Amino acid sequence: MVAGTPVTVTHSCGHYPVYVECGILAELESLVTRHLPERRVAMLADATALALLQAGRFGRPPWEGETLAFEAGERSKTREEWGRLTDGLLQGGFGRDSGIVALGGGVAGDLAGFVAATYLRGLPYLNVPTTLLAMVDASVGGKTGVDTPEGKNLVGAFWPPVGVVADPRVLGSLPEEHYRGGLAEAVKHGLIADADYFGWIEREADAIGRREESAVTRLIRRSVEIKAAVVADDEREAGRRAILNAGHTVAHALERVTGYGIPHGDAVALGLVAECDLAERLGGAATGLRTRVAGLLTRLGLPVRTVVPREGVGSLAEAMTRDKKNRESRIHFALPRAIGTMESAAGWTRDAPRDAIMRSLASIM
Repeated sequence: MVAGTPVTVTHSCGHYPVYVECGILAELESLVTRHLPERRVAMLADATALALLQAGRFGRPPWEGETLAFEAGERSKTREEWGRLTDGLLQGGFGRDSGIVALGGGVAGDLAGFVAATYLRGLPYLNVPTTLLAMVDASVGGKTGVDTPEGKNLVGAFWPPVGVVADPRVLGSLPEEHYRGGLAEAVKHGLIADADYFGWIEREADAIGRREESAVTRLIRRSVEIKAAVVADDEREAGRRAILNAGHTVAHALERVTGYGIPHGDAVALGLVAECDLAERLGGAATGLRTRVAGLLTRLGLPVRTVVPREGVGSLAEAMTRDKKNRESRIHFALPRAIGTMESAAGWTRDAPRDAIMRSLASIM
């Protein structure tokens, strides 16, 4: 795929483009006109991304349209915030001839996308991710939703956007910990589906860490291509799409027990290490997988040991019982067999004995 050509994501009702190009955010108005024609448009934006946009830090004029803002971060991804935003649209008189632009990180896409999915039974929306994590993962696949006290993403809907605008250049203003978080998902994509991509990340780790535009653009594009292919194959999570949850059974538990005090990318990195360890313990993966994955994550500045104390293993195991993949009260995992290959014999996920789970959790403590 040549530079400047969008990646196409196919879904049951059609398809949408993912633009991955440095400087493309300067064309936001024309893209809004193209994908939300003749509609009254509201931007739903996290306050941090909105401030950068309005200050010209993304290299474009300020947004002049109507805007509803919310606080950046996972704590905004709630039913209460969903209610506040939908009430704001109602009070503003937005009708079914309206459209939404979601601006910000993964939370913005999930939250604003869920508003779009449910407001007046559905409005089209254009997703404009401003973090690496959102660009390589959350913006692709049409999953929207909010968290509850019982766990992450337990209330939501499948609602694909009309397009995604991913400008790698905006990542220059991203704090280091947030940038690193997106790298964990890119490593995951190589692990689950493309050994050559995983090897390329290993070779280009230094350039990626320096945020060299050519390397970062290629990273985003390949991750989007991988996720788009998996989503097109299984849009509604009935089978193979479960592999995108690699590392996430543990990651979501870490987030829950820390009150979402751990960045999502850090949690995913730790989850990948623990679940590779589990795959080895269960005999489904060759010895050395955990070491190679942990080594790349370390080079990229991501953690392979958690700050959760060892006595917290039981709490983590309990938190994993709330995972959406679970069946018949047993914790299920999407586990790798090798770099680029996932376990598929049991329907893409499998359960594990509690003692093996506890040992693998202890391995990251």
